[in-house]
Amino acid sequence: MARVFIHPPNSLILHDLVERFGHEPLSLPKEIGKRVRDPEIDSPPMNVTPQDAKRGLKYAAVEVPSGVRGRMALIGPLIEKADAAIVVTGIEDISFGCLGCDRTNEFVTYLVRRQGIPVLELEYPRSEDEAKVFVREIRDFLKSL
Repeated sequence: MARVFIHPPNSLILHDLVERFGHEPLSLPKEIGKRVRDPEIDSPPMNVTPQDAKRGLKYAAVEVPSGVRGRMALIGPLIEKADAAIVVTGIEDISFGCLGCDRTNEFVTYLVRRQGIPVLELEYPRSEDEAKVFVREIRDFLKSL
């Protein structure tokens, strides 16, 4: 069983496919879930600890917007634990919000490529036929792990 990092990290479809093929999905919702249920974290809805802020500095300099560091404090360790990754590009909807979100997405893709693990990069499907090819390529990738 391989640990597979998923980007975009909130993709429930990718999460489900990775699980269906017997691997462990490394996703942001799972990490957030741990924090929401952890009685030691006193700051809901932020659910950020001082250690998270320090951890984020490992991935992004102090001059980088705090939102990027905060996201990387959660996402960075997932990338480091990953045995493989699936990256979906061409999704306009994941680049919404503050500049930090888009910069984080670019940085995550960069870190995944640098990790030296098998990476499947796919374009977001725009039709039913493309979606079938999309799922088939993911299946083949996951079976090869």
